[in-house]
Amino acid sequence: MAAILAHIRVKPGTEAAFEEAVRTRYRSTHDNEDNLRHYEYWRGQEPGHYYTLLAFDDYNGFLEHESSDYQDNAGPGLGGSIAEIRLEWVDPIEGASPLPPTNMQELGADASDGMRRIHDTMPAQVQPWWQALRGASGQ
Repeated sequence: MAAILAHIRVKPGTEAAFEEAVRTRYRSTHDNEDNLRHYEYWRGQEPGHYYTLLAFDDYNGFLEHESSDYQDNAGPGLGGSIAEIRLEWVDPIEGASPLPPTNMQELGADASDGMRRIHDTMPAQVQPWWQALRGASGQ
């Protein structure tokens, strides 16, 4: 599985445009992606702060998501409204989440150029401390 928590801060005054763009992105993602496990957006406590949790069956599903045409065409409000974004790889806790562990996998031979670019810039980051705890719990 591959799961990311995105921390997003938008430019003041662009919140409505951002929210409309992510509604489009949400619908397109849910309508088109078979490897999708979880994909939602939330408003944060601070003005202009948002979060999204993305979870896919595997890392290649994440690559397909990030390189899809409809993600780029989510609407003019998305690119112009983001002031800062920080992506954090996260790992589900066995027995406290129905999702399998986050893992990295090899890029398939049939991967598109977009998938290759994302693979090189956004590898799944499985932390050593996760693996130590997985071993202790048998996950």
